[in-house]
Amino acid sequence: MANSRAINLANWEERVPAHASSPDYALDRFRADPAHLSGVVRFDLPLLGDVNGLRGLHLQCHIGTDTISLARLGAQMTGLDFSPAAIEQARRLAADVGADVEFVQADAYDAVDVLGRERFDLVYTGIGAICWLPEIERWAEVVTQLLVPGGRLFIREGHPMLWSLEDVQNDGKLLVEHPYFEHAEPFIFTEGGTYVETDVHFSTHETHTWNHALGEILSALLKRGMRITGFVEHDSAPWPALPEMMERLESGEFRLADRPSRLPCTYTLQAIKEA
Repeated sequence: MANSRAINLANWEERVPAHASSPDYALDRFRADPAHLSGVVRFDLPLLGDVNGLRGLHLQCHIGTDTISLARLGAQMTGLDFSPAAIEQARRLAADVGADVEFVQADAYDAVDVLGRERFDLVYTGIGAICWLPEIERWAEVVTQLLVPGGRLFIREGHPMLWSLEDVQNDGKLLVEHPYFEHAEPFIFTEGGTYVETDVHFSTHETHTWNHALGEILSALLKRGMRITGFVEHDSAPWPALPEMMERLESGEFRLADRPSRLPCTYTLQAIKEA
């Protein structure tokens, strides 16, 4: 795990400047338009509901665009990420746009030790977060301890079915190549790019990720007294996860161009910590 963390941290540290300058994160829009929200949060709005006045924590917040978007909706937000470069960029963006958001550099598993127990009404986790964590049981324990009684978890994440697919075109077929269930050893990828539009060439290429089955995620939360209040699967994702097989929608999301009902790309899960 320690080696995987160091490898992943090196990857994220190098990519933060490219992400901050990419049109996909649209930092200039945040600075120019006080009402601008990230595409991820705009997608979430119908299910997210009113967050005004809630004390919110965004776990694994990266450069803070979703965190600041939630703050613009009225939540009192804290963002946490393990990458010093990401937190520095998030703080800079918050200062530029006048957002009253606290950004904290720490591992997700250490969030309770760093921030305190039962502090938040809302724990929010966005796309592409829990795949970087090896144990979903530990994650569920952290989420439960962070929430006040009656507090809510909101997570939209890449679907474990999507993560199990080979991401190269195979005559239009979907090839299940990677484990669906949680596994002790990580997936090791050595791709040189990133998921946003950029001309930057990177020197770090290796990443370590883990899949977590839907049943494992739900069971981990239920075991800790969380009550599932919503679960929706979506046929789209905010990035072209299977580049040669996906088309871009008017919403900015991507889905399979051929028979999109074949694949759940993402899901939204909501749960309440019982009082």
